Amino acid sequence: MMNKTIFKHQITTEQELRDIVGYSSELVTRKAIHSIDQHCRHFISQSPMAFIATADRSGTCDVSPRGDKAGFVHVIDDNHLIIPERPGNRRLDSLRNILSNPCIGIIFIIPGLEETLRINGNAYIVNDDDLLEEMKVNDKKPLLGIGVKVEECYVHCAKAFKRSSLWDPSKWPEKEDLPVISQVLADHVNMKDVTAEDVAKSLKETYEKRLY
Repeated sequence: MMNKTIFKHQITTEQELRDIVGYSSELVTRKAIHSIDQHCRHFISQSPMAFIATADRSGTCDVSPRGDKAGFVHVIDDNHLIIPERPGNRRLDSLRNILSNPCIGIIFIIPGLEETLRINGNAYIVNDDDLLEEMKVNDKKPLLGIGVKVEECYVHCAKAFKRSSLWDPSKWPEKEDLPVISQVLADHVNMKDVTAEDVAKSLKETYEKRLY
């Protein structure tokens, strides 16, 4: 049964999808590998930004960015990697999801490169001191890490980045047209004693003093 939404014409079977979109080429079908080879290792070592997708037991999804100096995600062996859990807002969306559902998807991004690396697998919240010690920054060790057992790796094509012109500064919006994040947050929390100026001050302190 279709969910009730404003969308009138929903596709509900894979065959309907295939009738519209078609099938992958043999190259696309064969490109996924099941371990971290030398090419994936090199890609991860050059990536300062990754997005991790998780879902809880009921299927409610979340996507969260993780970023640091290139190579911040450590490859342990051909089948395992670990992502340091740096200080955040303590919502713990990704970590709480992993507690109930270990499935994880990761997209690694390298600035200027339009292709991305996708990795899927099972995630674990880990507190292995020897692994966390290797990920110290400014003499501060992450409290936890997200360990991943890799099941699938593959390169994702550049079409989304080409369409978006993400790495082309000439296509970026003017600074004055960007959202004012402090005002967005102040409006969203909707607390009478919290102003955009308060939020801006708090963000500045967090970004300057609590990155690690």
